[in-house]
Amino acid sequence: MRRFGPVVDLAFVLLFVTIGRSTHHHGLSLGGLASTTWPFVVGLGVGWLIIALTHSLGLSLRSGATVVVATVVVGMVLRVIAGQGTAAAFVLVALAFLGLMLLGWRFIFLLLSRRSFGVGPRT
Repeated sequence: MRRFGPVVDLAFVLLFVTIGRSTHHHGLSLGGLASTTWPFVVGLGVGWLIIALTHSLGLSLRSGATVVVATVVVGMVLRVIAGQGTAAAFVLVALAFLGLMLLGWRFIFLLLSRRSFGVGPRT
C-alpha cells in the first residue's frame, strides 16, 4: 500500500483544488488548475520525503499528520512566493479539508487492516 499512499494523497489534493476553484468560480482550465495545484503538490512531496527519510510506510496517522502539515505549510509559503493569496480562512480550510481527507483514508485503512488481519500494518 505504501506505493499507493502518495497517489491517494495526490488525488485528495487535486480534489481540494478542483472544489476550491469551482466554488470560487475560477474555472477548471488546465493552466488554472496547475497554477493552484503546484504549491500543494510540492508540499505533498516534501511530506512524503520526510516519511521516506524516517523509514516509515506512510500509512499511520502520525505519517498522515506529517504529510498534512508539510502540504499546507509548504503550499502556503510557495503561494506567497508566487504572489497567490493565502487568506487566513483559506489556510484554515486547506488545513481542515486536507487534514480530514489525508488522515481519513489512513484511519479507514488502519481500521480495515486490523479487522482483516487482526493487527495494523507497520507504520
